[in-house]
Amino acid sequence: MLLTQPSERVGAVPVAQAAGTPPGRRVRLPRRGIRRLAGLAWILPALVVLAVFVYLPLVQNLGFSTMEWDIYSGSQEFIGADNYAKLVRDPIFWSSLGNNVLYAVISLAFQVFGAIVLAAIIEGIRSDRWRRSLRAIYFVPSAISLTVAGLLFYFIYEPNLGLLNHVLEQIGLAAWAQPWLGQESTAMVAVIAMSQWQGFGYSTLLFAVAIQRIPSELYEAAAIDGIGTIRRFFTITLPLVREMTGLMIIVTISGAFQVFNEVMVMTSGGPNNSTQVLGTWLYRNGFVRNDFGYAAAIATVIFVVTLAIALVQLWINRRRRVEW
Repeated sequence: MLLTQPSERVGAVPVAQAAGTPPGRRVRLPRRGIRRLAGLAWILPALVVLAVFVYLPLVQNLGFSTMEWDIYSGSQEFIGADNYAKLVRDPIFWSSLGNNVLYAVISLAFQVFGAIVLAAIIEGIRSDRWRRSLRAIYFVPSAISLTVAGLLFYFIYEPNLGLLNHVLEQIGLAAWAQPWLGQESTAMVAVIAMSQWQGFGYSTLLFAVAIQRIPSELYEAAAIDGIGTIRRFFTITLPLVREMTGLMIIVTISGAFQVFNEVMVMTSGGPNNSTQVLGTWLYRNGFVRNDFGYAAAIATVIFVVTLAIALVQLWINRRRRVEW
């Protein structure tokens, strides 16, 4: 038998007295649970979008990598792990992976650690006008699309009429002039140099914002104690921009393994496949050679590598945060 009593508000939503409950005792609805359900209702659309456009394609790609698939005729044949075995035997895959690793290492040096130093120098300038001007100057290349920047540097590297060789000749270094994109020894480095020029300002601006959030009292106290500029950088700036540094490391490495536009615009993977990266090798196998299953296997490798690096970096950041 259901007994009801006048509703009361004792820190909970009033509800009916449940059968078997001692008299005078109320059954309280868990407000925290209701709020969690309400929160889930708000984020449910985003979860559905992620599931349909991110996680489902990942699962489908994993399935595609186990097939021999002709995307023009639609024929599919299950071949198991043969595509991954083919990866191990493919020398161009390994050279492409090496180019991505080289891209990531140089990007970390310039777009993370170099950007921190430059941002600290800019934020150390006393004149507010100069700080704003330098931020804008360094950010301008990032406002240029990768395709346009690639075409621009394609003409800069041109061996006969290009600006780079012309400048080298004018300053007495004509022996250094060479076809930068036309030989295997320099083509990849030339492509990477363009990408660093294009993305350096964006990283610098992000680190400048992070440095601005550091309380100025810390720098003032360090200056009173006689601590020099370089030591202040290592003892105050670096530790307090740790969160941004971790984020930029993840973003930079992930971007290095997803490179595509700059290579396709400047070299298309040549000469002699010396500038192939995983993205361009995936494209060539999937849409030029019509080997979509093998391309899906390359895509799986890209995903696994970037995910593993991101998880390791997140684990390191969390451990440092706890220790700090």
